[in-house]
Amino acid sequence: MSEQAAEARSYDERLAAFVGRVINAKTPSQDPVNVPMIRHWVEAFDLTNPAHLDADAAAATGRDAVVAPASMVQAWVMRGYAKTVRPVADSGAGAGFAELVDLLAEGGYTSVVATDSEFEFERELIPGDDITIEEVVSAIGPEKETGLGTGRFVTTVKTYRDADDQVVATQTWRTLRFKPKAKAEPKALRPRPAINLDNQFWFEAAKEHRLVIQRCAACSELRHPVGPQCPKCQSFEWDTVEASGKATLYSFTVAHHPKHPAFDYPLVIAVVELEEGTRLIANLAGVSPDEATIGMALTLDWIDADPDLTLPVFRAAATEEN
Repeated sequence: MSEQAAEARSYDERLAAFVGRVINAKTPSQDPVNVPMIRHWVEAFDLTNPAHLDADAAAATGRDAVVAPASMVQAWVMRGYAKTVRPVADSGAGAGFAELVDLLAEGGYTSVVATDSEFEFERELIPGDDITIEEVVSAIGPEKETGLGTGRFVTTVKTYRDADDQVVATQTWRTLRFKPKAKAEPKALRPRPAINLDNQFWFEAAKEHRLVIQRCAACSELRHPVGPQCPKCQSFEWDTVEASGKATLYSFTVAHHPKHPAFDYPLVIAVVELEEGTRLIANLAGVSPDEATIGMALTLDWIDADPDLTLPVFRAAATEEN
């Protein structure tokens, strides 16, 4: 048996040792069953059975007194916030529970969600009943994959007793202790370019994976960045030609800081000279800073950064040797 398998077996054995163990020792309610608390419960849940508050109605059904709603059995033994966050410091009654939680956390099961609860009621509670609760582990399941993450189902049985130590109710309580799935953080969006009426055509062509160059309709001068007027003849008339995608590396720099979450670093930012003669700034893809060489042959590629933005990038052109 490998050391890792031995450790896993040892951990499983330590968990299994909790089955049948009391993790919350018998704890009394802070107050006996009483009518004011029953009234709050009945009003909160809009219960209509008169036997909960009307002694005559209760007597008419053969009861000796008003009765608490059955599902209220938990309410009599619940602790307030301070008691909940400091159970061991108060009485030590929950020491076993704290140990189990620590052991589960050791295995990475740091999150919890309740999955189901099943009650069996032996008798109704009446004002004056003093209730105690005790909790025992009945099962700890094997590790399994769930929608929330890898986890184990932990089942306990809570037993409710009266002042004569007679069982009044039992509750099978099941929780999933799990390792929360790591949330994949969505990659940040690239900074948005300033798109206007003069350059909109260029970005629309890019979405179609076409790299276009603005051309003066009067003198045929190619120009980039795009603009409304030809810098050579001052004409406002223009059309476009589609670039071949062949280029050379004219210059480049390597950005290290400040880092933007949308980019991978080190980031090679290049001035690329197209075969047609114009230049543009773009990223180099698949080219490390050590591999970048002035004059190296490049070829056009595309990055669909997000549904609203497609940009040209350039890679090293394949050589005859490749």
